[in-house]
Amino acid sequence: MPSGERLEDSRQPRGVLYPARLPTFDRIAPPEGVASLVRWFWIPEWQLQPGRSSRQHLIAFPACNLVVEKDTVGLAGPTTRSSHRDLTGTGWGVGALLRPAAVPHFAGDPAAVRDTYLSMDLPELHQLVHRAMTGPGDRGSRHREAVEVFSKWLAGEVPPPDHEALLANEMADVIDSDPSIRTVKDATARLNISARSLQRLAGRYVGLPPLAMIRRRRLQEAAERLRTEPGTSLADVAADLGYSDHAHLANEFRSVLGITLSGYRRDVTP
Repeated sequence: MPSGERLEDSRQPRGVLYPARLPTFDRIAPPEGVASLVRWFWIPEWQLQPGRSSRQHLIAFPACNLVVEKDTVGLAGPTTRSSHRDLTGTGWGVGALLRPAAVPHFAGDPAAVRDTYLSMDLPELHQLVHRAMTGPGDRGSRHREAVEVFSKWLAGEVPPPDHEALLANEMADVIDSDPSIRTVKDATARLNISARSLQRLAGRYVGLPPLAMIRRRRLQEAAERLRTEPGTSLADVAADLGYSDHAHLANEFRSVLGITLSGYRRDVTP
């Protein structure tokens, strides 16, 4: 296994609204050589009975994904709302959650691909990953091989990140991992850059404003708390995540995801 790589069978991935409905799903950390380009690889596989479907709902990370599927390669742009996909039949996907440094290579203006899924003409990448996913071996070995060939292709395709691109990576890491960052001002203070510089980095490398990135993390955390801590009051969840009150969280949850806090909790509580 390449250095730095690990295989995780994740049934509770952050950003997935209904983890219990997931098909077989693995999340694999990138090899060290592409760690500045990819946050992780994700690989679902499914086999559904004829006439059946499985709807997958997401609060996607504020990022682009490069995805190889059975018949195509696509670029999923950053999203401004929740999204879903209906799975049918038999299939698989190998996705790379791109770090900001890799985004300009595939989307010169990531804001232009918000809420879109673009077909990409990348036949070599498709051939390499398709061969790995349909070859012999068990699930783990096929997935590791797919990540290895995907990673080697990326390393040869995307130039090494410069200082600005690495700063964009740091921006995304800080916003996503530090719950004390609740405003743009908090992020600029942590990164020691101006609000204008922060806005420029987010626009060029993510395609969403910094405040939208912060709000996405908070909504993901809110959904995760509702799933994993069913006894916690909605008011406590709002307070812990820095919302001014329960109503503020409820309004944002409903406006972005199209569902109510109480309705979501009811749906995910066993």
